[in-house]
Amino acid sequence: MINELFDLTARVAIVTGTSRGLGQYFARALAKSGADLVLTSRTLDSLREFEEEIKKVGRRAVSLELDVRDPGSIEAMAAAAEEAYGKIDILVNNAGMNIRKPAIDVTWDDWNAILDTNLRGSFFVAQAVAKRMIPRGYGRIINIGSVTSVAGYAGLAPYGASRGGIRQLTMSLADDWGRYGITVNCLAPGWFKTAQNRVMYEDKEWVDYLSDRIPMKRPGAPDDLDSTVVFLAAESSRYITGQTLLVDGGISTGALRALPKKQTK
Repeated sequence: MINELFDLTARVAIVTGTSRGLGQYFARALAKSGADLVLTSRTLDSLREFEEEIKKVGRRAVSLELDVRDPGSIEAMAAAAEEAYGKIDILVNNAGMNIRKPAIDVTWDDWNAILDTNLRGSFFVAQAVAKRMIPRGYGRIINIGSVTSVAGYAGLAPYGASRGGIRQLTMSLADDWGRYGITVNCLAPGWFKTAQNRVMYEDKEWVDYLSDRIPMKRPGAPDDLDSTVVFLAAESSRYITGQTLLVDGGISTGALRALPKKQTK
């Protein structure tokens, strides 16, 4: 039996970017707590198998095309989601991308691709969904940020700028839409292995280096995020808005970086 504070039965959740990676973990967690799902990707074929998986756990699922860099695509997705279920309760703004390069090598097009997807896209998806939440006086918007929302890393300049922007955007939208019963929060994962960065995790020396700097001594496992996304989507977080919740094993504390190596043992 699901605790009523975490029960999402009869709620409808859009999770963007569910063709792979953390988006699928977010969607699974919401479905297991009772939510019906709208799954999105730029290509419908990439969602077929996952849609069937969600249906097998007894939840409804609808797959819709979405290119967050195209305002027409955003509006069409939001309209189709509302038509399919009659309402939208939850948005997990997860669609994103990255191009890893030293700052000196970042091109104009690299910058635009990352910021247009991660920041501008997130805003306009939230806007399209909020227009449909406001008349009902209820909504949960969860913007997916990153530890780079609060900390800088070499080789991630445009990505960090986009995720830092997500944190600021979250606070602004929370102030805008709180009067309508909509909460807006940022879930900020630390270092998790995903399809985007899996090549890095093939380097054991790098993984050991990373783990040494995380107080919990390991990178995140995708299901480490399950309870957090459900918490932010459910009644349990009804008086929390405008916040960035880091799920990062403590790496954002930066504490280990200031210690001599012999003191970290």
